[in-house]
Amino acid sequence: MTDITEQKHLETKLQEAQKMEAVGTLAGGIAHDFNNLLQVILGYADLLRLRMGKDEPGSRELQVIVSASKRGAELTQQLLTFSRKVESKLRPTDLNLGVENTRKILARTLPKMIEIDVLLSGNLSFVNADPLQMEQVLMNLAVNAKDAMPDGGKLTIKTENVILDEEYCRTHPETRPGEYVLLEVSDTGHGMAEETLKHIFDPFFTTKGLAEGTGLGLAMVYGIVKSHDGYIDCTSDFGTGTTFKIYLPALEQEEKPEMVIEKDLYRGGTETILLVDDEEFVRDVARQMLTEFGYTVIVANDGESALQLYEQEQGRVDLVILDLIMPGIGGRKCLEKLLTINSKAKIVVASGFSDIEPMKETVEAGAKGFIGKPYEIISFLKVVREVLDRG
Repeated sequence: MTDITEQKHLETKLQEAQKMEAVGTLAGGIAHDFNNLLQVILGYADLLRLRMGKDEPGSRELQVIVSASKRGAELTQQLLTFSRKVESKLRPTDLNLGVENTRKILARTLPKMIEIDVLLSGNLSFVNADPLQMEQVLMNLAVNAKDAMPDGGKLTIKTENVILDEEYCRTHPETRPGEYVLLEVSDTGHGMAEETLKHIFDPFFTTKGLAEGTGLGLAMVYGIVKSHDGYIDCTSDFGTGTTFKIYLPALEQEEKPEMVIEKDLYRGGTETILLVDDEEFVRDVARQMLTEFGYTVIVANDGESALQLYEQEQGRVDLVILDLIMPGIGGRKCLEKLLTINSKAKIVVASGFSDIEPMKETVEAGAKGFIGKPYEIISFLKVVREVLDRG
């Protein structure tokens, strides 16, 4: 007889990894198409908002459309956070806002017999974080808490400023002394045994039944916290509940940025731009954004016609904006051929994919810039202007 226990164990892990790869591929495709749709919604709303005064009828409704579109784009990022390599977008962040956003979702999705208690510090320091990833951390911890309270209980989310001293750091070698923001999530569920607690952050470790969990949720939480230079600690008593404490380094006090939509902040130009995209509405909204600020725009709906136009008009084309995913020869092949025609061509690649690898590959292949869809006017014009002004 041969003991194949280890072999079966490895096969199970391989199947889980292959499943996540398939999910990642699917999520990437959904993100591309969804971001193209959001680009149309966000782009037209941004244009209309720019053309009307702040107090005109419809202005507030347009702001809601813009905010909802950006939230939709954030959700596609969440889809890809673990299953694909997604670049963290770190910025000064108020964790209280993320807790409030998550609380609203949890209030609609958690069973009614689970009470949600939110305790937020009124003078919370900012942290350098990706707000979407921190919300995903909260969602994962909240879902775990829900599963630990099948008969109901209390979920508590708390924030506060703390100082970790030398004594604490001696007993927690992963930490450094200093000022931190504490994000604490606790439940009154069934808790965990000591042996289970040792493995909770291990990938594919789960106490749930077959097909009830992948064992990746807490591994992802751990990875996100570590990528933010933070520290996560878990305590649990079997039969009484579990508490997760996340410590993120505090930033010096920052003023919260205000949304400004003043036309004089936008820099346009008089150059000629070749715009290449197979989606008609995406082409139209990008063309309007550019012409609104003085640019002359030539459009092409695929790579083949773009190459033909560029050969005819390259003497007056100052910049090419090229969609990455198109039928026919596609954006990458078109990029190569454009650079064959003119090795000094200024090309910005636009894509609804959020994976960092295509961004790196296109820049390494000779593109001068990359912009992810959906983009707002201000970020779009900024990339265009930066590439045009480069020598």
